[in-house]
Amino acid sequence: MNKPKPVIVIAEDSRVQGKVLQQRLIAAGYDAHVGVNGELAFQLVQQHKPDVVVSDIEMPKMTGYELCNAIKTADELRHTPVILLSTLSDAEDIIRGLAAGADNYITKPYDINFLISRIEDLRANPIQESDNNLSDSTTVTLGGRAYEVRSGRKQTLNLLVSVFENAVEKNKELHRSNEHLVLAKEKLTAWNSQLESLNNRLNELNSRMQRDLHAAARMQQSLLPNEPPVVAEVNLAWDYTPCEELAGDFLNYAKLDDHTLGLYVVDVCGHGAASALLAVAIGRVLSTVVSATSLLVRIDPLSGKRVVTPPATVVGELNRRFQMDTQGGLHFTILYGTLDLRTKLFRYACGGHPQPVHLPKGQNSLFAPGEGLAVGWVDDVEFDEYSLQLQSGDRLLLYSDGVPEAMDANLNQLTNERMLSELDASRDLPPADQVAHIKNVVANWCQPKGPLDDVSLLLLEIL
Repeated sequence: MNKPKPVIVIAEDSRVQGKVLQQRLIAAGYDAHVGVNGELAFQLVQQHKPDVVVSDIEMPKMTGYELCNAIKTADELRHTPVILLSTLSDAEDIIRGLAAGADNYITKPYDINFLISRIEDLRANPIQESDNNLSDSTTVTLGGRAYEVRSGRKQTLNLLVSVFENAVEKNKELHRSNEHLVLAKEKLTAWNSQLESLNNRLNELNSRMQRDLHAAARMQQSLLPNEPPVVAEVNLAWDYTPCEELAGDFLNYAKLDDHTLGLYVVDVCGHGAASALLAVAIGRVLSTVVSATSLLVRIDPLSGKRVVTPPATVVGELNRRFQMDTQGGLHFTILYGTLDLRTKLFRYACGGHPQPVHLPKGQNSLFAPGEGLAVGWVDDVEFDEYSLQLQSGDRLLLYSDGVPEAMDANLNQLTNERMLSELDASRDLPPADQVAHIKNVVANWCQPKGPLDDVSLLLLEIL
């Protein structure tokens, strides 16, 4: 025959806390019942005659003190041990517990194993009739209020011991917390030291990176025109506005021989160090200095004279040397052309770059023909060569897509049409002023954040 389980009645108005405690006690081998207020709990006590009652103090309809008093004043229940769950925030709690006849206090929050040990102690050492003489009472005044205490000596001793045990346990918890706090402080000190060391290292790396960025930016600046060429037949103006310190655009112009002017605009996809390094590599092979790597000019071995490479050949060779799969997935666009200073014939090739804009004297601006794949996309592709006959007073604009594709705050593009309209409106300005006008149009269009792409402008005027 199975031994009956000890019965526990729980008085707890918090359904969640009551359910959790009930499940823990059931798992520990008890038959536990929950009353969600003092009145219901008292009914359960009358029904089940429990071995121990565990009661919260603050409850609706009947407080824990009132429930305890009701149990202790009922003849058939008065020997039922009652454990009160309290915050023990005031000495008055102890006196009220004594006055109500409580047997034990446990401080919230509590450890379930500690609660079970108190339950077992009360079951193992029940208060006998001879232990208490409830006919005598003692009046205790605390905080200006009188309490009639009728607890017997053993009951009083049990309650005070439980208070002491709770105080000791809380003191241990406080000691453990202090130990953890000391350890945490030591760890925090160590982490702060490590953080300081890492911050110093990070500052060093940032300083080095800034120096490297400035050096790379200066290297990029070397790809831009450093002084106007001595060319009596044309007037040149340009502007370059990078959207970041390291960008992908660059432009240049130079005399290739006595009667040929070369000029180009390059736009490497993306920004940052990788794009800047590719731009520098491209700039080296576009040098006007005759060398083994230069594409623009070579020396004829028979005559010893400089020979200008045709634009389509230049773009085709760039495509062969700078394939995407060998450049980390990067590619670029270019418009490269040569101007015969004697005939004013402009020959050019387009590698995925925006078409040049022709501004005939006394007429509206228009796009010159030109198309082709971006450099690096497809191997062994042939690029077409175009020509444009210029006259005195004509202008020619080479630019990057950062001009027509500039976006405003609502992500609306400037568009090719608006760019042509602004060129026509500023046609009577000197070349340098016209370039400055287009630059300001783009800057104002991109307010308040400014251009999100590099802006390159190279304007040629035939004198």
